[in-house]
Order: sequence, then structure tokens, then C-alpha cells
Amino acid sequence: MSADLNRREVLQAAAAAGMAGVLGGKGAAVMPALFVSHGSPMVALETDAYPQAMKAFGESVAPRALVVVSGHWETLNEVRVTASAAPPLIYDFGGFPEPLYRLTYPSPGAPELARDIVARLDAARLTAVADVARGLDHGTWIPLRLAYPAARTPVVQVSLPWGASAADVARMGEALRPLRAEGVLLVGSGGLTHNLRRLAWRDKAAPAEAWAREFDGWVAERLAARDFVGVQSWTSAPHARLAHPTAEHLLPLFFVLGAALPEDRVTPVFEGFHYATLSMRSFALRG
Repeated sequence: MSADLNRREVLQAAAAAGMAGVLGGKGAAVMPALFVSHGSPMVALETDAYPQAMKAFGESVAPRALVVVSGHWETLNEVRVTASAAPPLIYDFGGFPEPLYRLTYPSPGAPELARDIVARLDAARLTAVADVARGLDHGTWIPLRLAYPAARTPVVQVSLPWGASAADVARMGEALRPLRAEGVLLVGSGGLTHNLRRLAWRDKAAPAEAWAREFDGWVAERLAARDFVGVQSWTSAPHARLAHPTAEHLLPLFFVLGAALPEDRVTPVFEGFHYATLSMRSFALRG
């Protein structure tokens, strides 16, 4: 038997065992919903405050499965859901040190959960299909590698529909919200600010520029007030199009806010900036 086949069979067994509890929901704790500003891929090789904060979050929350919407996967006409029992990794970045490309994250997939997600999205009139070929992009596997380094928890990634509005993505969160009560951690992975042309690449610790602080602060104020619908009007925020020339890295925020429960509190996971303009603000909604 080949090593690859053996790994696939082990992961299939693990995924099946894990999903039996998730989909039944018996005895499962209600999971938070997590928004992660995933930053540069280099965080995977670093040991400073941000990786430590992600590690601390992972040690505080033990989900039965992880469902992630990343700013790095947009699909036309439909939402796609990874349905492989052993999802491969996608190294969708270039120009970084070679050790970054040697990192692995051999988490199992969850085909049964993927099918359930497709059904829930379809029921919410969000056309969805299972995708058995697609792997996990770095917006998914790098933050999960920091938070859950053992790679034992099944992972399903869900795409963003191309051209979606904030309200559209919030509907996705609403449709999948009940999974939180079945032990599933819903994750939106993007960035509270994301303008790669304005990064101070040579100085990770450079002071944050005023425009980035102002946009970050505008969002933070509305989160603190639980004005989750108000955040959908982000294009009216100070320096909105400087903070996000394109919207794909902010949209995962609305997936998380759409999954909010009435009792949720906004709990900080990390606050700060990298490279002068990259807000790394990350938070959990938890009761």
C-alpha cells in the first residue's frame, strides 16, 4: 500500500468519526465565530505576538470541525465547498523564503459536513456545489496552522461568490450559523485593511499610517456597539477604498457577523498593525 493511499484512508476514517458527532450535535458546545486578519504568509514562520495570540485562541476552543471562508477563493455563479477527505494545500503566494513552501498542514476534510453545508446554502437560495478537487489556500491553512498545529480537526473551505456584496456574504453566515451549536467553528479569514501597494515591506514594526488607523477604528467602533448591519456600509468609512481597493479580504468579516448569535460578545484575539498599513485585528464572537 502506498504512503499516499494509507494517509487518505486514515484521514477518511478520522473525518467520518469526527463528523458523526458534528452533524448529530449531541453534547457539542456552541462554538464561537472567528474573524482572522491573516496578514503576510510569513506569520507561519514567526513567533511574535500575533502567532502567540492565534495559538492561545486555539488552546481555548476545541471545535469538532472548522469551516473557513477565505479572501483567497472567489468563484463565479455559485458557492463551492471543499469535499475531499484529504484536502491538499495550495501555496498561492510567491517570492517568499523557501522554508515557507515546505510547511505542511495535513488536516482531514469532512465530505459529509461539506454536503450538509451545500444543502444549507441551497436552502438559503445561495447556489452551492461540492468540490472534491479544490484544496486549502493559504488564507485558510496558515492561520489554522497557528491555532491548531496538530492538524487533527477536519477542515472545510467555502468560497466567496464573485461580486458578492457584504449582505450576500452575511447571508452565508446566517445559513451556516446553526452549525455553531453542533461544535463547528466558523472562520472568516481576510484582513481588516488590505492594500498591498501601501505596505512598508521592509519594516514590519513601522508605525501605522493614519488612514489605516482611521478605517480600522471605524470598524472597531461598530463592532463594539454590535452594529453589525452598519458595518456593511463600509464604503462610507474613512479611507475605505484606500483600505480596500478590492473587497475580497473584507468580505469574510461579514460571513462571521452574519453568523452572530444574540448573546455573542465581541472578544479580541489580536489588535495591531504589520508593515504600517496592514491591520491584523482579529476577534471572536462568543457567548
